[in-house]
Amino acid sequence: MVAAVQVPETRIVVLGSGMAGGVAAKTFREEGYDGPLVLIGHEPTPPFGRPPLSKTYLRGEEPLSGWFVNAEDWYADNRVDRVAGTATGIDVNSRQVYVAGGSPVPYGTLLITTGGDNRRLEVPGADLAGVFQLRTVAECDAIRQAARAGAHALVVGMGFIGSEVAASLTQMGVRVTAVLPGGAPLESVLGPEMGEVMAGIHRDRGVELVTGDEVVRLEGANRVENAITKKGRTLSCDFAVVAVGIRPAVRIFEGTGLAIDNGLLVDGMCRTNVPGIFAAGDVANHLHPLFGRIRVEHYNNAEKQGAAAARSMLGSDAPYSYVHTFWSDEYEHKLEYAGHVRKWDRFVARGSVRDRKLLGFYLADGVLRAAVGLNRGGDPELDERDEMAAARRMIARSARPDARALADEDKDLDLL
Repeated sequence: MVAAVQVPETRIVVLGSGMAGGVAAKTFREEGYDGPLVLIGHEPTPPFGRPPLSKTYLRGEEPLSGWFVNAEDWYADNRVDRVAGTATGIDVNSRQVYVAGGSPVPYGTLLITTGGDNRRLEVPGADLAGVFQLRTVAECDAIRQAARAGAHALVVGMGFIGSEVAASLTQMGVRVTAVLPGGAPLESVLGPEMGEVMAGIHRDRGVELVTGDEVVRLEGANRVENAITKKGRTLSCDFAVVAVGIRPAVRIFEGTGLAIDNGLLVDGMCRTNVPGIFAAGDVANHLHPLFGRIRVEHYNNAEKQGAAAARSMLGSDAPYSYVHTFWSDEYEHKLEYAGHVRKWDRFVARGSVRDRKLLGFYLADGVLRAAVGLNRGGDPELDERDEMAAARRMIARSARPDARALADEDKDLDLL
């Protein structure tokens, strides 16, 4: 915990009320900052974690309240001024945030946690009724209303959100056809070996996977009825969910002097190139001591980096060195991932691919950069004895393990 700090009597403003922003607000107060604190956001709910939007909340199994960063009355009780509105720009010289329909909000220091915006499907018919995206509670509620048992859904894209939505809709009794450009779900992140495992999981539950193809047109009289693919297939549907990724929400910062390249560029302390402005979460392209410059779009990063940025703003000099982790729940299967890698030259599996219970290791030039676990149990965030926790420790020290030992179930990962 950072020692009690004396921050000048200037206002700290957090722009963006998602997970990273909510955690930052909480951290400021926990770390002893007692000055003016403002949280600006356009969503009506208090800050919350988004994982249930594609899973338990979408299926009607869980309310969002359990995923709130803080109880709704916490903000007033802790003198956090919540400003509801959409930011339209900032002035780095006068240190103000402009909010649509409201007065400018002055800041002494600013933390930007604006997250990302859904990428649109830029094809004819994309604006038809019945074509949904998933980012907000309202969008999730609209999908849930359309997802009646027996309906036929088209899912465009099978990254993490698309895969989780396809699984949830299937569990709700909806027939799902998914179109994806690659050969298997999650292939671009997990590689072809794990991609095929995930493809088998979805096919076993009845999902039709249209691989190596893309939607070029959506058709319907007043509502989407068909999708036409690049290869000439016609796919009928009652509704469609587009899940083709997000873009960092940086448009309002263009021309301000903030350095932008696939997000706001920040250093290891979450500082932008403009004094007094920090960034965290999906919007931040951060400099990591192990992985270099990366931008991470997962829940765990929003939570951890939101807290790290707040501590940096209060005077901590600890760099943000979290060995990134995330998870995905699809049907009864749990997928976990630790580390970060986009190119690797060797994939080593420990366990059973056939039984869908395995660990996979990604090596680049002999260095372990990432690991994936499927149905191996445990929680690496809570249990240091967990296999994924051991893999994360290996990644943190840039271990060069023997590939044969990695594949051997009898070898203790901590001893490799």
